[in-house]
Amino acid sequence: MPGASDSGPSTSSRESATPCARKKVHFGNIHDAVRAGDVKQLSDIIERGASINEADILHKFTPLHWAAHSGSLEALIINGANLASQDDRGCTPLHLAATHGHSFTLQIMLRSGVDPSVTDKREWKPVHYAAFHGRLGCLQLLVKWGCGIEDVDYNGNLPVHLAAMEGHLHCFKFLLSKMNSKTQALKAFNDNGENVLDLAQRFFKQNILQFIQGAEYEGSDPKDQETLAFPGHVAAFKGDLEMLKKLIEDGVININERDNNGSTPMHKAAGQGHIECLQWIIKMGADSNITNKAGEKPSDVAKRFAHLAAVKLLEGLQKYDIDDENEIDEHDIKFFLRHGVEGSTDAKDDLCLSESDKTDARMRAYKKIVELRHMLEIAESNFKHLGGITEEDLKQKKNQLESEKTIKELQDQLEYERLRREKLEGQLDECRAEVDQLRETLERIQVPSFAVEDDSSCESSKEKKRIKKKVSSGGVFVRRY
Repeated sequence: MPGASDSGPSTSSRESATPCARKKVHFGNIHDAVRAGDVKQLSDIIERGASINEADILHKFTPLHWAAHSGSLEALIINGANLASQDDRGCTPLHLAATHGHSFTLQIMLRSGVDPSVTDKREWKPVHYAAFHGRLGCLQLLVKWGCGIEDVDYNGNLPVHLAAMEGHLHCFKFLLSKMNSKTQALKAFNDNGENVLDLAQRFFKQNILQFIQGAEYEGSDPKDQETLAFPGHVAAFKGDLEMLKKLIEDGVININERDNNGSTPMHKAAGQGHIECLQWIIKMGADSNITNKAGEKPSDVAKRFAHLAAVKLLEGLQKYDIDDENEIDEHDIKFFLRHGVEGSTDAKDDLCLSESDKTDARMRAYKKIVELRHMLEIAESNFKHLGGITEEDLKQKKNQLESEKTIKELQDQLEYERLRREKLEGQLDECRAEVDQLRETLERIQVPSFAVEDDSSCESSKEKKRIKKKVSSGGVFVRRY
């Protein structure tokens, strides 16, 4: 078949995939092009007739397997690739992406609808591979997509057993925190009668032993702790910011108070991802560098429980500081050199590309974003013209209904106040009329009394005159004849 080869990876591909700065190499088959992440040559090989699902003889890997193995994200975006294809061990591309820690590649395949719980011949699921190889990012992603962490393999091993036997402490902590019962998880036995403690002892994993034996183990349920002794920790765990403020501002507790495990309220809030509590605690001057008995800072606890927002807040992660006034120029190579991030959260060196290849890949990705946005705008426009209602329209309609409801309530309130004012004004008019009536009545009562007073004053004056005449003294006149 043109463009295909029955052999495994060629010498040219091995030479070209290893050094970061390499000359342009022409690949002999589709598998080598995928392993090297060369999208242009991959497209050319497919156009020449190579099958996208053809497996090589050595590993029984399809091109999609190699893409998952090396983290070649762009190589996956090809129509017709079979995401469910298996190699001779029953591994799908999903298993390989989880094994090698390519969480970005894994996410693309999960979004395409592939089953996250597919098993290989050993009944291992992708979550078992991620736990066994210590791929925390892939493990968190698989759990988020509903992959069961309490499923066993053909030996009865849970993912937590595999993480314990390999000494992957962060994966072990994460799995333990997501189990329904931590006590049962620690005591669960596999088909050989071994629990996580036995496996850690057999494989000399001292970090797991210290964790299990109580050097760090910190129950995530505050009911298991002395609730009355550490009310601030309970408030921080529950995200009760008002209670936490009251306790600290009233001086009941110290903001850096430690519990029996050496954890502060910041550790508790970080473990549950309570951003508002964390922001207030940081504002109050809490120390974010305090470690608990396990040697974990609050940011480490946030990482363990996969609270990315809390991690960014505590560590001050700000990978990109782009001025909003600066527009992206797709022809400006410096932009893609400055802002590019290669690889994934778990694996960064499986696919080693030159700087020019990385820049070209980022430019292609950005152009694809612009193209997809343009297509999305066209699709939304067509959808609206055909009578469809977009999410934005639904939000606007919802906001409009809420606004109309608020206006109606305010209008009803205004009408009620108007009627109440009219009623009060009517009562005021009645009171004024009654006051006027009482004033007139009072005036009528007061007029006769004035007349009586005048008469009495006249009589008294006459009486006084009489009295004066009687009292007056004078000589006696004698008539003489």
